[in-house]
Amino acid sequence: MSGPIWAVVELDPDRLPTRLSLEAATAARTLAAAAGTSSAAIIAASDPGTAAAALAAFVARVVVVRLPAEVAGSNVAAAGAIATAAAEDPVVILVGATPEGRETAGILAARLGRGVLGNATGLAWSGGADGAPAGPRVEMSVLGGRALTTSAFADGRGIITVRPGAVTAEPADVAGTVEEVSIPTLPATGVRTVGRADAATRRASIEEASIVVTGGRGLGGPGGVALLEELAGALGGAVAATRAAVDAGWLPFAIQVGQTGRTIRPSVYVGVGVSGAIQHRVGMQDAETIVAINRDPDAPIAEHADLYVVGDLFEIVPAVVAALRARAT
Repeated sequence: MSGPIWAVVELDPDRLPTRLSLEAATAARTLAAAAGTSSAAIIAASDPGTAAAALAAFVARVVVVRLPAEVAGSNVAAAGAIATAAAEDPVVILVGATPEGRETAGILAARLGRGVLGNATGLAWSGGADGAPAGPRVEMSVLGGRALTTSAFADGRGIITVRPGAVTAEPADVAGTVEEVSIPTLPATGVRTVGRADAATRRASIEEASIVVTGGRGLGGPGGVALLEELAGALGGAVAATRAAVDAGWLPFAIQVGQTGRTIRPSVYVGVGVSGAIQHRVGMQDAETIVAINRDPDAPIAEHADLYVVGDLFEIVPAVVAALRARAT
């Protein structure tokens, strides 16, 4: 097997690798060991130093592409830089299954002429004994989690988007090396960075949070959102949304969970006024514990909840918040 296995890295607001990026780096290292090749994590950013040092604990080699500040906020520019740096022809490229990761995977597929397997829930290397070329075997959840499939690339080479929790992030026995590569001047992307928000003003990352409180159509408006945020604060969790709540303008797209949003795997998921449509469930069904509050006893999410509370969220949530605050005193 020639060519390395790469993991593409996303950074959080503090310019550190996301938990999903550390999981992808671990997966790259594990697959590379099974394939008898090398592994690397690649970062394209304007200030990658701290992230690169953190990643070196998880993978044998960290490749840094330093972006000009004026395009550092552009995912298109970052993906283009990664494609250019891929001249060493990686066999497999792992990308987190986030909105940004899916965009990156699409750009890399077009630039490198590779196929894509999406939303991997499991990864393993096959030496080709089953008649297929040597390469990764990718387990994927389909039909809203009702079935699992295993797929492979026809030529053993391609791009894989990896769901949170598909791999457990584990440091390597030996720290890796960090190297910076130079690429030709990037072409204009049409995207210009006009400002940045301090990490302190951002919402907590829903991918990193162990408790996620999600609001749906049942919130009814800003009043319901205020209750949602109170509950998340009392639990020490992050706020998320369904597409219905985002489309209504109550909550931002950045925290949307589901097929067209983000995939999360918290220890506790709390759905408030969430019906549980299949498009939403694919983004949260791997939560360890699912709690839901809904006035409809027959809402689809009831079938998947470990604890289902039937009633008016405008009565239940304030009572829960008051109980949590009383316990904390």
